[in-house]
Amino acid sequence: MEKSLNGDRMVFSSLVFLCIFLPVTYLLHLVIPSIRAKNILLIAASLVFYAYGEPVYVLCMLASAAVNYIMAYFIGKSERKKAFLAIDIVFNIGMLVFFKYTGFIVEQINNLCACSIPVPSITLPVGISFFTFQAMSYVIDVYRKDAEAQKNFGKVLLYISFFPQLIAGPIVKYHDINTQIDSRQVTSCESALGLRRFICGLGKKVIIANSMGQVADIIFSAPDSDINILTSWLGALAYMMQIYFDFSGYSDMAIGLGRMFGFRFKENFLYPYGSSSVKEFWRRWHISLSSWFKEYVYIPLGGNRKGRGRTCVNKLIVFFLTGLWHGANWTFIIWGLFHGAFLLFEEYAGVLKKLPKLLMRIYTLLVVCVGFVIFRADDISQGLMMIRNMFSGFSMSDSSLSLALTQLTPWFIFAFAAAVIISAPIKPLTEKLRLKLDASAAVSGRLMILQTVLYILAAILLFWCILRLSGDAYNPFIYFRF
Repeated sequence: MEKSLNGDRMVFSSLVFLCIFLPVTYLLHLVIPSIRAKNILLIAASLVFYAYGEPVYVLCMLASAAVNYIMAYFIGKSERKKAFLAIDIVFNIGMLVFFKYTGFIVEQINNLCACSIPVPSITLPVGISFFTFQAMSYVIDVYRKDAEAQKNFGKVLLYISFFPQLIAGPIVKYHDINTQIDSRQVTSCESALGLRRFICGLGKKVIIANSMGQVADIIFSAPDSDINILTSWLGALAYMMQIYFDFSGYSDMAIGLGRMFGFRFKENFLYPYGSSSVKEFWRRWHISLSSWFKEYVYIPLGGNRKGRGRTCVNKLIVFFLTGLWHGANWTFIIWGLFHGAFLLFEEYAGVLKKLPKLLMRIYTLLVVCVGFVIFRADDISQGLMMIRNMFSGFSMSDSSLSLALTQLTPWFIFAFAAAVIISAPIKPLTEKLRLKLDASAAVSGRLMILQTVLYILAAILLFWCILRLSGDAYNPFIYFRF
């Protein structure tokens, strides 16, 4: 099976990054005058960031950037565009298959054919799924003439390797960022807002996701005899909050860091747990991945233009690939198809359209929660066992009660309550209030006071996170394994 490199990496929620790498890189970027020099600095910093802890795999990322640069160049110059595009896609998918799926494929062959082929142990380069998809989007954009082939390899390398989104997204499409590579401004206001967004994401990760993750890990590793309706729901809800705050926290940090250096990335999460359908959930969850599959897979397959039957097949293909993208395990594939099946059910079952919005939101949360149990489980049998106990595990042994009670600490209850509040769509409401206040010049002084308070709170949150990180209250980012 493939192994992931998480151990000694420089991650956003590490003291090395917070206290050394980020301040040095930002200050150098600030004082360097020209865009060209700034770009060279960011390339060097990104390579150091990726190489930290496992320098050999920076060569894999460099090779990916070089091949995609060359293929895009030939697509832009040659009349045999389809041939070069095919070569590029085969290279990128082949690289993913080799590093990510070789062990899984060998295991399936052994199971189906009763063989005993040795399963290779291949180390998985962190973020390979993210930077490979970004590289492919660049080449496809050039093929579609949505962007011109970049003559400067350094600019392509910066797009692919830029450290804020390199190892866990969001997946940035080339046509969304190509002009920012050549022309961008870094103002004190933008940098301050970016830093505050980064700190909010750091708080999501360190304060909430780590707390939820500790409980989820304990319950999902507990003996089956200790899993009942109480512990299974506790583990399911803890993981549901962990994965959201872990990944949305990383996305917030990436977006904030990009803003500090003059780049504007699109949002990757829009309060998905406030959705009233699975379809709406996927418009709000991991938006960069959903839009990538829609733009580069679903629409080229024909989308919804070739009849209902073909539309259903196309959507199931996309959700199958979405699950497979997350990892070489049947749990991810079943999770993807599980969501695809419910999306089709919503589309063609008229009964759901008649339900009140509140019931639809409860239904959506239930589907998402059950789906994440499959996603988190070590294998399908464990996932089914957890789901079965969520709805029928009424036995209450002393060990199961003890397991639940030991996890329901005051800190966990506080962190879970904070997670519920923050995951609710309250920011759009506060933004509407801010716009109303901003329309009145009389309250400009109050707005300045409010902004000052928010920055003070951000500074306190940063200090709190550093204290917790100093005490080793840390879990690796979930999406590093993808």
